[in-house]
Amino acid sequence: MNAEALYQDLLRHLKEGLFSKASTTTVYLAGLAIGGAWIAKRLAKDLNLPQYGVINVSFHRDDYAEKGVRALESANSMPTELKFDVNNAHIVLIDDVLFTGRTVRAALNELFDFGRPAQVSLMVLADRGERELPISADFVAQVVALPHSQILVLEQDVNAHFHFQIEERLN
Repeated sequence: MNAEALYQDLLRHLKEGLFSKASTTTVYLAGLAIGGAWIAKRLAKDLNLPQYGVINVSFHRDDYAEKGVRALESANSMPTELKFDVNNAHIVLIDDVLFTGRTVRAALNELFDFGRPAQVSLMVLADRGERELPISADFVAQVVALPHSQILVLEQDVNAHFHFQIEERLN
């Protein structure tokens, strides 16, 4: 699976879709920390957008109590940062991998702490299926089938190019 090619598909979809149509609603990108934020940052650059947002879901996760200190470290390493008004905007949530839907649910809770968007769309590089919640992406670059014992991890090299690694699940 070529993460860089999937990124190009996502970029092309945004150029031909959301950012090619005149709309009265302002569209902003917001990436879920960490992988989605990397993608949103690069998309903003490639689309010549003045800004993008980062959403850290640490405090809205349903397993926050289990994560403990790791959740606090994650929140501090890449905190939520939305330098735009969420109210009445179209927010495009960007993530690297959609799996159970629990992270997206947490991201929506965090987003609504900042206001009430007119619309929220979800775009991901890879969709693993196996939802635990009724959440689906508006755009998926590729559907991926992996054993439950494996996780798909997005990595970014020094040139901001993306690569996927498959790792064994620790728990």
